[in-house]
This record gives sequence, C-alpha cells and structure tokens, in this order.
Amino acid sequence: MLKNAKTLKDNQLFCNITHNKNVTISDTMKKISFRNDVLPLKDVLYRLALRITLKHEEAQDIVQDTLVRVWSKRDEWDSIESIEAFSLTICRNLALDRIKLKANSNESLESIHIDTPDNSGTPYDQMLQKDRIELVRRMVNSLPEKQRSCMQLRDFEGKTYKEIAEILNISDDQVKVNIFRARQAIKQKYQQIEGYGL
Repeated sequence: MLKNAKTLKDNQLFCNITHNKNVTISDTMKKISFRNDVLPLKDVLYRLALRITLKHEEAQDIVQDTLVRVWSKRDEWDSIESIEAFSLTICRNLALDRIKLKANSNESLESIHIDTPDNSGTPYDQMLQKDRIELVRRMVNSLPEKQRSCMQLRDFEGKTYKEIAEILNISDDQVKVNIFRARQAIKQKYQQIEGYGL
C-alpha cells in the first residue's frame, strides 16, 4: 500500500515537472542544515587542508574560511547535489590558493607529532616504527598535489572514486591513475630506502 502511494507521489511530481507546474527544488531534494550536514565535515576538511598545505595553522584557517564560504552560499544549497563534495571542493581550492600566495616551507620534523600505533616492544622497535611512519609521511607529502589529494581522500578519508572525481573535478579514470601512481611512487621510494628492492 505504501509502495503504491510513493509511486503515485513520484508520478505526480514527474507530471508536475514535465508540464511546467510550479515545483520547487525543495520538493525534490532534502533540506541541508549547517549544524547537521556541514559542521560535522570540519575534521574531514581539516585533514584535506593539512595534507595540501602541510601546516596545522594554515589548515585550521582554511577550514574556517571554507565554513564561512559554505555558509555564505546557503541560498544555493538546494541546488547542490552533495554538500560534502561542495565543501571539500571549496576547501581544496582555498588550500591551493594559499600555497600559491605563500612560499610553502615545510615544518621541521621535530615539530610534527607522530602517533605510534603500537607502544609495545623495545624502545628500539618503537623508534624504528616512528621512523618508518615519518618516512612514509614525508614521501606522501613529496607527491605532486593531485596524487597527494587523491591518496588523502581515498586512503585516509575513505571516499569512493566517484566522490573524489567530483571533489577534484577530474574523471574517475584520472583518480584511479593518480592513486596508482602515488602508491607506486611511495612503494618504490620506501623499498629503495629500506634496501628491499632494486
């Protein structure tokens, strides 16, 4: 019974749209709430901005600017298909703009806090683990921006290829190629440094 009612409502909506009756976008899309839909994205936005700028303070400023820009575009929210993709795109563009405006000098290694996943073992094992994490972090940070962004969104944020393509405004195939190249570059550099490969 409910399925028939839903189908009837969908058919009426389709007929109204095709016959140019007054149908607003809000009839077809859900309402977006800043508190419930945008604010929860601040951690994802921060990680993306940090991956691009490599500076904690810059990333925090970019997140603030992103939230302000998303809020200022609230009149357009009804026409936006994905508020998350919209917010991430703004964040990425702001971060890239900051890099272009300022000479991006990397933080010293001593100022970066590294979380070690395993605190058991000898101090030597802990030191090796910390060094390996730092090595991989430096390798990721040395990647070209597109590869670094794709890898951040896929491997650290868990986004789908389609979502990444929408956020970065590239094709799904370009996303896959960038992720593949980033992983290959890191693997090769790591093997060279660790002495495991040719």
